[in-house]
Amino acid sequence: MRIANNNGRLALVSGDHILDVETASGGAFVADPMAAFAQWSELQGWASGIDIVGHPDASALAEAKLAAVSPRPRQVIGIGLNYADHAAESGLPLPEKPVVFTKFSSSVAGPDVDVVLPGNTVDWEAELVVVIGAGGRHIAAADARSRIAGYTVGQDLSERTIQWQDQPPQFSIGKSFENFAPIGPIVVTLDEFVDASVLSISATIVAVDGSETRVQDGSTDQLVFSVEQLVERLSAIVELLPGDLIFTGTPPGVGAGRDPKRFLVDGETLITEIEGIGRITQRFIAGQSS
Repeated sequence: MRIANNNGRLALVSGDHILDVETASGGAFVADPMAAFAQWSELQGWASGIDIVGHPDASALAEAKLAAVSPRPRQVIGIGLNYADHAAESGLPLPEKPVVFTKFSSSVAGPDVDVVLPGNTVDWEAELVVVIGAGGRHIAAADARSRIAGYTVGQDLSERTIQWQDQPPQFSIGKSFENFAPIGPIVVTLDEFVDASVLSISATIVAVDGSETRVQDGSTDQLVFSVEQLVERLSAIVELLPGDLIFTGTPPGVGAGRDPKRFLVDGETLITEIEGIGRITQRFIAGQSS
């Protein structure tokens, strides 16, 4: 199953077709996308019998109408240094346990947004994002997949100066400016992938002149701690709630790890893509420095 937030309404997606869930279900499911995650198994059961493309209420998918697939998550959890090569480029040791921080939920945005640069050191971090379905506490790794709604694409945008300005560092503040957690374009259930543990992930910067530079090019099979391990570790402490987001970490290639360092500037566009899910796009606009 593939779902989207279509202009604030829950929708099923198949190719370039989209179907409003509340309309097609006769009101059995409400339009609010956040409500879907608490009823995920019921929604999947209903959707499995729906011919989206052939449905009389289906319409053409308009990407411009897509909003954040989980627009009001109660928790947005980030995992740091979860790819070995990224830890190395950051000059930090490989963690023995997941490095956990938060991105405040007001930073969540849709898949195609403008981002005002709050400083001169805004960095990119392409990430596979886990969207929680049933959730819960004390979830064993073996049971994790049954508690997950699906995967989506995310960017853990980070203002590095703010992130590292104090001791201890201010990870959560530096990663929570407006539109610093764009996600989308859809949520894809794990059964839709040939192998949900091996997905290519990339980030590309498009310059003002239109030239493109692939800055990240990795695979989720390089995660230090797997999705299942993260769910087990997090749920041992935190109750994972329907619609929560877990940013699982970024592969190597971030700007802070380059020599010389390289950060996003006014007029650039960032495209982040994950195999089997799609892409998100952010355009960057100069703002006042923090």
